[in-house]
Amino acid sequence: MSADLTVFALHALGASGVAFAPVADELNGFEGIRLVTIDLPGFGDEAATAGYDVAAMADHVIARIRRDGAARWVVLGHSMGGKVASVVARRALAGDDPVFGLAGAVLLAASPPIPEPMDDDKRAEMIGWARSGGVDASRARAFIDGNTARPLPPAIDAQAVSDLRHAAPEAWAHWFERGSREDVSATVGVLDVPAVIVSGAGDADLGADAQPRLHGAVYPRARFVRLPETGHLLPQERPREVAAAIAALRDEIDAHSPAVPEEWARLIASPTVAPRVRATLAARAIADDAGYRPRVLTAAQLATLRHFADLVVPQPGSGRIDLAARLDRQLAAGEGDGWRPASLPPDAVTARLALDALALVGLDAAAVAALRAGELDIAESALSPAQLQAWAEDATVDLARHWLAHPASLARTGNDSFATRGGDGSGLPARGFTTLGAGARDAWEPAGLGEVRNTAPAPASSAEGAAS
Repeated sequence: MSADLTVFALHALGASGVAFAPVADELNGFEGIRLVTIDLPGFGDEAATAGYDVAAMADHVIARIRRDGAARWVVLGHSMGGKVASVVARRALAGDDPVFGLAGAVLLAASPPIPEPMDDDKRAEMIGWARSGGVDASRARAFIDGNTARPLPPAIDAQAVSDLRHAAPEAWAHWFERGSREDVSATVGVLDVPAVIVSGAGDADLGADAQPRLHGAVYPRARFVRLPETGHLLPQERPREVAAAIAALRDEIDAHSPAVPEEWARLIASPTVAPRVRATLAARAIADDAGYRPRVLTAAQLATLRHFADLVVPQPGSGRIDLAARLDRQLAAGEGDGWRPASLPPDAVTARLALDALALVGLDAAAVAALRAGELDIAESALSPAQLQAWAEDATVDLARHWLAHPASLARTGNDSFATRGGDGSGLPARGFTTLGAGARDAWEPAGLGEVRNTAPAPASSAEGAAS
């Protein structure tokens, strides 16, 4: 099961997981990506399975993801599967379901959380197909021809026809009568996760012209990919481009978030972690936005803070947390540890003044040492050396705290204190720590308790040492 990223793929109306076979073939050229297809109720191998509402289909998918146990995954939804994918993503972030590891979303000509745009005559015609026995060969031919910009390869075309003909008529009709009309936007809300949305220029209802309007507000971090001379059946028409979009998203995720080990991901997904805690950890695990725009600081101040963070809370290797961006969001929200040195202005004001001052000097290990010692005297600064020292101490603690709060850091330091749910009305027996010796652990704890080494270029404070 080991992979950098697992992709759980949800197919379109009338299709099955086999529709993603061309994408799977193309993904063989990208190391570390595993594609897992899930047939939705009423289709493919699940044609006899009931439960056609969006919520019921999401239940089906969540159960499959839970059984798989992937530590880092994205949900991919094509057309009908796109609406289900958005609900699954929200539920994974909400924490109530025993799953963990959502890293992003891939949407292909996706049905939106709001009612799907569709011509009334076309809807009535599609419902009529189900009422008169389902999708026969001639209807399947018409459906495929009407949803592609150019003929599919013969083997892929034959499979698409077979999938359509074997779809449960009840599931087909239910989508047009209810599923496509469901408004789940209140449930889905805004999904601030890495996302790529691919669509064809020749798709009438859910194509490239419609997707930014349908999904832009839901996925504010989405990258939209427009494919010319392409219809609605993207996995079959343009598998190479779909695979490349998945790989690019994987690279973005890998660059901006450290991976959580599989055993720790399973622990977070387990019932012994409270839903609210699981939701908090799920949000912290989401990769930081490479295009983050500061809310309190200027772009230059944020760049200086990133440099300072690299010096006091070093993060060797890939998968770096954008600690500076997280601190900027903290300042914007007015959050913190509840106190500040009496000699300093409010936190946001102090941060701006301190960072403007540090931008005037060559910020390196020597400068940080002088800053910590209260000996960095910057003539142009509105803050005294003592005030700069106080800010640096406070900022270092905040940056280290943001590092330690990430679930990958909890794994690295062996901190599983979040997994003690029980005896609280949840129906679980009370559970705590009984083995308290150095280097020892209880039977339920992950086998790997992490290792932390100090790689800081300057003498480490207690906060710095925890994060280096």
